[in-house]
Amino acid sequence: MVRRIIQLIGMLFGGMAGGEVYGWMNGAAVWSGTSFGMLQRSGTYYMNVAIGAVFGVIAATMVAGQVIRYMQKGAEQTAELPMQQLLAGAGGLLAGLLLSVMLYPAVSGLDGLGSLVPAVMMLCFGYLGMRIGLHKQEELAAGFAAMLEKRRIAPAADEAGGYEEHKILDTSVIIDGRIADICKTGFIEGTLVIPEFVLEELQHIADSSDLLKRNRGRRGLDILNKIQKELDVKVLIYEGDFEEIGEVDSKLVKLAKALHGKVVTNDFNLNKVCELQGVSVLNINDLANAVKPVVLPGEEIIVQVIKDGKEHGQGVAYLDDGTMIVVEGGREYIGTTMEVLVTSVLQTSAGRMIFAKPKLLEKAL
Repeated sequence: MVRRIIQLIGMLFGGMAGGEVYGWMNGAAVWSGTSFGMLQRSGTYYMNVAIGAVFGVIAATMVAGQVIRYMQKGAEQTAELPMQQLLAGAGGLLAGLLLSVMLYPAVSGLDGLGSLVPAVMMLCFGYLGMRIGLHKQEELAAGFAAMLEKRRIAPAADEAGGYEEHKILDTSVIIDGRIADICKTGFIEGTLVIPEFVLEELQHIADSSDLLKRNRGRRGLDILNKIQKELDVKVLIYEGDFEEIGEVDSKLVKLAKALHGKVVTNDFNLNKVCELQGVSVLNINDLANAVKPVVLPGEEIIVQVIKDGKEHGQGVAYLDDGTMIVVEGGREYIGTTMEVLVTSVLQTSAGRMIFAKPKLLEKAL
């Protein structure tokens, strides 16, 4: 079937070429003043068209096999491309062609070689549009996904009177596990976004030869499974990637900008990077510190000193929520429960630290 189509195209172009040859020869005969010259002896217009069509069919038949092979090879290579690349390339090509159509009236009046400008312009703009579309495919995919997601959640957001932002989870907060408990309480609203490159990183950690890393990776995968199956929360698996960016943290920042969402993390460094990039961030450690019981200087609490501190003579104790208490002069009370007086509280994104001193000079029995 394809061979027949190629032969038909060759016949049409051959016939057109034969007609053009007739017109050229007729013009040459008129110019030379010999209206009954060699042109009439060579046959009529229709004979020239027929001869051109025959030559066109013969030429098309000779090249049909090679053309079909090229077409099959191109179709196979195109079929192997991801749909994202196909759509991005087609969209860029269409944009380039539309631009050339818009500029056509400005160059349509050119004569001579200038008449080729529209065709050259169409080829150049079409190619440039396709290349730009392929180069920006990740950003286009992220923007398209964000647009679809906005349309999907717009009715519910309008009813609720607000916009439902995306919460993008990083690897550390998934492994930490507290995100599942927070979602269960309903303190996080909106859609949880789990990027595919984060899943790949979790899978890589879960397959590590190091036992500790392997357990951490498997714990993260179990947490995600729990969030998807047991909790009443919207989860979106983002399948796009930013191949030109190597670091996962940088990809998270890029994705947060594309989706206009917030990064959920407990990584102190990622927290700072997001702040520098102007991306909103939810730090689980900040939330944990905010809900811890408030301890003020001058209060008295009962603790058990369990180990040495960094400085000479210091002892270290912990509250039930894990807050570390540095007891000045508490080294000699290691292993005992005692009452201490809070002297100061240090609060950072990395956690809370309480400084205290023994209220009693003797060991508690």
